[in-house]
Amino acid sequence: SFLCLFSLGVCGDEFSVLRSPQSVVFRDGSWPIPGERIPDVAALSMGFSVDEDLSWPGLAVGDLFHRPRATVLVTVKGVDKLALPVKGISYPIENAVPFSLDSVANAIHTLFSEETPVVLQLAPSEERVYMVGKANSVFEDLSVTLRQLRNRLFQDNSILSSLPLNSLSRNNEVDLLFLSELQVLHDIASLLSRHKHLAKDHSPDLYSLELAGLEEVGKRYGEDSQQYKDASQILVDSLQKFADEMFNLYGGNAVVEVVAVKAFNSPLTRKTRSILQSSQSETENPYNLAYPYNYNYSVIFNIILWMMIGLALAVIVISYNLWNMDPGYDSIIYRMTNQKIRMD
Repeated sequence: SFLCLFSLGVCGDEFSVLRSPQSVVFRDGSWPIPGERIPDVAALSMGFSVDEDLSWPGLAVGDLFHRPRATVLVTVKGVDKLALPVKGISYPIENAVPFSLDSVANAIHTLFSEETPVVLQLAPSEERVYMVGKANSVFEDLSVTLRQLRNRLFQDNSILSSLPLNSLSRNNEVDLLFLSELQVLHDIASLLSRHKHLAKDHSPDLYSLELAGLEEVGKRYGEDSQQYKDASQILVDSLQKFADEMFNLYGGNAVVEVVAVKAFNSPLTRKTRSILQSSQSETENPYNLAYPYNYNYSVIFNIILWMMIGLALAVIVISYNLWNMDPGYDSIIYRMTNQKIRMD
């Protein structure tokens, strides 16, 4: 019993795949995925390489020649598990630490810099937004700040007119924050539907959204309250609708994932390098061992090797032909000189 409770406490959070194309294969199983490797799963599913091999059996190789055109990752804070539909695949998360998809965004910028793909990273509750490429023109009307989100909710075409609020109230700031995040999901799919040509280009797109409204509802009313239960059900329905819309907009060639995290184990910190690390590295490597090879070593080695072999063969062939050349017959200089002498 103690081992079961311990495993539930460690792997209480959940990583779910709502929609995925046939080229990306997620195996059905209960393999726990490390929280810090979630960006690597997103990168590998899009066909990008990672610095460290991922030995997680949940993601199969799939079709290497047909990669998805978009990856949508929604992080829901304040809940360790959502009542998602049965057709999705879920995996427990081990060591839920804060993560970001900056590495995936950098890979997209590096490989598809000329095509300006859509990259959107958004956290409405923190008013944090990052848009690059064609996202600047597509989502320029997207509400970002809390004031804009509140005004967007009370417009005629908002979700308040069609969404069953049940026990939630329009006059409570916490409820409005939760509903504004659902409004963002609706607006993203609506704005992208007006620019369907962006979902048909060859460059992959990336969407990373962080929702914290459900967590605030749980803090305000309690996790056993009717408001929290209604908000959880509304969020599940909205996420499934958002996943279906994004999947259809990209012609069935998009991966939609949801990360449900009760609370992160540590705050999100940026890795920094100190001057004192130079002295610490010497003590960590007392035997002066060589550093491990980079994964690009074999590629660079083959390029340099065959280029040198080709140049060496070219020098040998040219030298052989020059050595065995008949000056009176092969060289145009001698032939023109002889003719000029005869004419004189």
